[in-house]
This record gives sequence, structure tokens and C-alpha cells, in this order.
Amino acid sequence: MSAEAAEVPGPTGEEPAAPPNGHRPQALVFSFFGGVVRGRDLPPIPTSVFLRLLGGLGVAEAAARATLARMTRKGLLERIQVGRAAHYRLTPEADALVRKADERVSAPAPFEQPDGQWTLLSYSMPESRRDLRHKLRATLTWAGFGGLRDGLWIAPGTIDVGAVFADAGLSEAAGLAEWFSASPLPGVRVERFIRRAWPVDRIQEEHETFVRTWWSWSENEDPLGQVTLLGADWLRVLRADPGLPARFLSPDWPAARSAAAYRRCYDALLPAAQRCLAVELGQAVPG
Repeated sequence: MSAEAAEVPGPTGEEPAAPPNGHRPQALVFSFFGGVVRGRDLPPIPTSVFLRLLGGLGVAEAAARATLARMTRKGLLERIQVGRAAHYRLTPEADALVRKADERVSAPAPFEQPDGQWTLLSYSMPESRRDLRHKLRATLTWAGFGGLRDGLWIAPGTIDVGAVFADAGLSEAAGLAEWFSASPLPGVRVERFIRRAWPVDRIQEEHETFVRTWWSWSENEDPLGQVTLLGADWLRVLRADPGLPARFLSPDWPAARSAAAYRRCYDALLPAAQRCLAVELGQAVPG
């Protein structure tokens, strides 16, 4: 399962509506684990922590409890009963998702790809396999691909497509696809096919919105909520922009500024968020 596929609602359509910040509760839970919990020797997190955290981000208590229950049913969270209280931690599968996403989240230059290198992928999917088609498209989008035309996708840089399919559990799709490393020949207008494969204007707006929101952020009384929202906002930018080469885009392409804004805010917020979580877990507060 890919990080993107983990965000797809189940067949019952029971995923709660996104709160005013625009992120579904499941995305916020993943951001919390990835930004503050993962990589630290912490016990399972009590339900009360999630209710307070998500409540502060506009998620109603009933929706927060439903999200935890649904993520448990989907094999993303493990529920541990401690007395009368339920505690949660990521399952090994979900931890692998978060670890894989963190490779891009924490990359110092997540939008820079080797210049002139591209990956082409072609597949032919039976019309009867719409379920597989949907999961394949979600996985390819998270991996950085954009659609040139039906069944033909392209991504900047050299993508290990076999690993992408394996991580997503898409061995069946791998048998229906071929992929190649490619570079444009003289006469190819790279900026033209970039705009055909990706919504460049919308991607630019995602960057600019992120910069406007976080470059001049101000501290409040909930650093744990802030760092969770920061991570969810940043993942949305990373999903939108696979690392399009800036020299083929506008002179003021904002990818470098948004990356700087994320790193500046995360480094500033993390110590306070860790202290806040330690207090909620009854642990010694880190210095």
C-alpha cells in the first residue's frame, strides 16, 4: 500500500468530511505519527491525546473516534487496551508507509531531480479492473508521475518503478506495465509536455499558499497541533509537485521557498511539540 493509497476512503465511503483546515482526520493522524512519534521510543498513544489533538484541529470527537476505529479495521493502527483506556500505535505496515513518506518529507531538496532525466511508464488495464486502475493511478501520482495520455505516464528523475509497485502491493499491475529511463531529444519542448502532464498553475498555487501560511507563522499554545497541521500541509505540496525542473517553469517558481519554509517551521516547532507530548504521556520532559 502506498502512502497515497492509504488516504483513499474505504468502499463504504465512511471517511468523515475534512475539517476547515482541508485535511481528513486520517491524514492528520499520519502526520502526527510521522512528525512527532515515529523514531522515538514512545509507548502507544492514548485515545485522549488523539481526541485533544484532532479536536484542536477542528475534528469532532465522534469523527476522531470513528477515524481511529476505521484505521484499526484497515490494519493501519494497532489498538492496545490499558485498563479502561484504548491506546494506539502504527502497525508494521503503516510504519513502513510513514517511513517511506518521510524520505521525501525530510529531504533537504525534495523538488530537485537530476536534470534531463525522466521515467516513462506505459500500461494497459482491462476495463473490468477499475478498482486496480484507481489504486494504480493513486500510487503513480504519489510516486511523482503525471499522465501524458491514456496509459502513458512520465515522472522527473529515475524512479524505481518495481519498488513502487512492490511497496503498494501492485504485483498484478506490474505485469501489465513497462517502464523506461528516458531523456528528451533535440526539438522536444519540455515545458509543453510538463504542462500537459501536470496542472502547473495549481502546483504553483499549492507552493505559494504553503509559503503564505507558514513563512510568518506565530506560536500559539498548541505546538503539537501546529506541527501536525504543518506536516499535513507539506505532504499536500509534496503530492502535488513531483520535482518539476524549475528552469522550464516560471522564473519565480516557489518550490525552493516552500521547502525552506517547511524546514524553518518544523525545526522551530518540534522541540515544543515533543515536550507537549511528553507531558500528555506523563513522561520526563525533554530539555
